Amino acid sequence: MRTTIDIPDETYRALKIKAAREATPVRLIVLRGIERELEVAGEQPVLKLQLPLIRSSRPGTLHLTNEQIDELTAFT
Repeated sequence: MRTTIDIPDETYRALKIKAAREATPVRLIVLRGIERELEVAGEQPVLKLQLPLIRSSRPGTLHLTNEQIDELTAFT
């Protein structure tokens, strides 16, 4: 698949120098960087947040103190 991206001039010059030193196409260096970034993103755990289910005696109303809210939402 083809795509177009804007790379700052200084960054592209540095990329071309690196490619020349390694005798590697710019395309390959860019792909390695993208793959490395995707690997790092896949390693980060997904945090699941479970909030408590709080029932009220009358729909639409709920009377809680700050202390009760702190107890209900405390992460262990």
